[in-house]
Amino acid sequence: MDDRNVEGHQHSDQHEVFRSLPFPFSDGGFPANLGAVVQRTVLDGVEPAREVIHTGDISWVVGDGVNDPNQPGAVVVTCIKHVVERNSSVARLASLPIGQVAYRENPGQPWLIEPHSWPEE
Repeated sequence: MDDRNVEGHQHSDQHEVFRSLPFPFSDGGFPANLGAVVQRTVLDGVEPAREVIHTGDISWVVGDGVNDPNQPGAVVVTCIKHVVERNSSVARLASLPIGQVAYRENPGQPWLIEPHSWPEE
């Protein structure tokens, strides 16, 4: 998923959303106002979160791992807490190191972590 053009945005519940916040997080969990680029299928509960990326520029990306996130309208910027509400195991990834991706085949399976790099275009 390409998040290069994402900046802070307002969410529908009218609080500020930040693209990145100082890391590591002070309480070990995701801050309430931390934004992420999230695939709509994950946010809407159609698909589970299967990949969480903590990019090299300290932003966060959450995908379903099966649908193309680069399609028009496929992603939205929202608070990562909304992902955690639907996928509770994502909360354990708040300490995911910068430049790493956590992925899993399906819910209930362990998250595997490895260095992340964007595919060549």
